[in-house]
Amino acid sequence: MATTRSALTEEDIRTLVRGSTPDQRAAAAQKLCRNLTGAPLSDADRTLAAEILRVMAADAAEVVRRALAVTLRDSPLVPRDVALKLARDVESIALPILNLSPVFTDEDLAEIVRLGGPVRQLAIAQRPTLSRKVTDALAEHGGEKALGAACANDNADFAERALQRVIDRFETSESVLAAMAYRQALPPSVTERLVNLVGESLRDHLLSRQALPPQMALEIALGATERATVDLVDQAGRTPDVKGFVAHLHQSQRLTASLLLRALAQGHMTFFEWGVAELSGVPHHRTWLMIHDAGPLGLRAIYERAGLPARLFPAFRAAVDTFHSMEFDGGAQDRERFQERMMQRFLTQPLAAAREDVAYLMDKMDRLAAERREADRAIA
Repeated sequence: MATTRSALTEEDIRTLVRGSTPDQRAAAAQKLCRNLTGAPLSDADRTLAAEILRVMAADAAEVVRRALAVTLRDSPLVPRDVALKLARDVESIALPILNLSPVFTDEDLAEIVRLGGPVRQLAIAQRPTLSRKVTDALAEHGGEKALGAACANDNADFAERALQRVIDRFETSESVLAAMAYRQALPPSVTERLVNLVGESLRDHLLSRQALPPQMALEIALGATERATVDLVDQAGRTPDVKGFVAHLHQSQRLTASLLLRALAQGHMTFFEWGVAELSGVPHHRTWLMIHDAGPLGLRAIYERAGLPARLFPAFRAAVDTFHSMEFDGGAQDRERFQERMMQRFLTQPLAAAREDVAYLMDKMDRLAAERREADRAIA
């Protein structure tokens, strides 16, 4: 084992195996682990290294096993059987490995969640990423602290049914519900349940940041169920089911020219396409072609078919042209900056938009700019 032997002398290996004191063996173990992570290993090297790591994991002294667990906590060199052995060890040894080791399978982690107790569950919940298999196990078996950590982990992939199960189990836990409310994205059905369970500040956050079911969004926008109001344009940009949202607005006679123009001026092109398709009765794919690819007459034709006001057509034309002239830049807060620039360009063109729509867009642009400055200050 040329690579490992050059990094670890025969004396070090003897000390690791037969050292007279735990501290001596721990020092040798730490040296080996550090050198293994810093040098390329052949297949033969890896095989021998794995055997040495198994010797370390079986050492009677806790300090030796801890040296292995801490030094190689995020290393792919640890054999899976060694990682599983360490995961069953005392907490000071198990937790570093459970929190970071990449060698566990999803099945391993799910089984540890089921059988490992709250401290090990918490270590797993805080891992850099979690698959649905693991979050399903956490939703069913995890304790309150573990679920709070998992819900706060936006790299934890939760299925909708798993989030619903978490609410079933912890509907009175403020910490778990708050962690869930602040996730970057939630299914509308989960948001709806949370709105009815959390306090006022979290409710305001949910109403302003998450997609709501169409009926609930409309009721709140009309003031039927909450003091807070919902901006239907913002909801149009968040909903995962644009077609269903548009159909519900149309049925409720809320799919107006004003709403479509406000959404389009903020860059919500998909909502605009589906809205025009709904009003015109033309399939979405044909509507898309007429808006984007049918030359200067396509938009006018589908616009008139949708029964939208002729006096507002120049404003819609300007918004579509502005959208086509821009693109996302791929940076942080990409969508917010795009919306702000979109509205800036749109509002500097000669328009036939209603005064209240212009006032709404200007107010929206001010709020976007304020939010961006606040985000920039937080990063700085």
